[in-house]
Amino acid sequence: MPDAANDAPIKRLTVEKDGAIGRVKMDNQSRRNAMTLTMWQDLGKAIEDFAADDSVRVIIISGEGGKAFCAGADISEFEKNRSSEEGVKIYNEAVEHSSELLRTVDKPTIAKIEGFCVGGGVGIATCCDIRLATDDAIIAIPAAKLGLGYRVDGLKPLVDIIGPSYAMELFYTARKFTADEAERMNYFNRVLPRAEFDAYVDDYAATIAGNAPLTIKAVKVVVKECLKDDADRNHDLCASIVDDCFKSEDYIEGRRAFMEKRKAEFKGR
Repeated sequence: MPDAANDAPIKRLTVEKDGAIGRVKMDNQSRRNAMTLTMWQDLGKAIEDFAADDSVRVIIISGEGGKAFCAGADISEFEKNRSSEEGVKIYNEAVEHSSELLRTVDKPTIAKIEGFCVGGGVGIATCCDIRLATDDAIIAIPAAKLGLGYRVDGLKPLVDIIGPSYAMELFYTARKFTADEAERMNYFNRVLPRAEFDAYVDDYAATIAGNAPLTIKAVKVVVKECLKDDADRNHDLCASIVDDCFKSEDYIEGRRAFMEKRKAEFKGR
């Protein structure tokens, strides 16, 4: 008789809520946490769930096992899911949808990077607001070794972060870049020893979660608008979202807490 537990589909994405922190962990360790179609689809669902939950104030994306953040696409699925025009279309739509949700969610996002961060893994990390990495982390985009092309919407977020010259170097050489190199090109915000890493990331996320959510949301929106040409910026949106901060209960609480020399308790309203 078949074992129902063994027949159940393998969940390769772990999603959990840890107080104010939403955590997504890629868990395909035998393939360095490479992304399957199901993982991409589940990533989008997780981000949508976190976005709708006011108790979640920060989102952390990481890879299980400590050896890799994400090694890109799971090539073992290509024959099954990417060998036909329809299959490629479904896969690309899942990648684009989840990437856009991660890039545009109005809550702070942190990529917690240990070990290998390659190809699509760099894409996921690039969608996050902040990238924290261990000192043995590696990034690489091997597209030029595979004959792959990247579209504008796939490249622009990376160019916005590290500039055109470093972006071209990553693609032209297709080599592995060390954590120090990635930090120098401003891709990693911080690089830390492994012994300090987990505690640092947790404290970092808790610090952000304790700050005013409306202020953080406003900054995220305005920074995104700053990356656009002036003619394309939504100035009304920027003005409105800043006004919302000044009209909020949190602004009153922040002022009072400052005067009373205590920690503010922000409600996000």
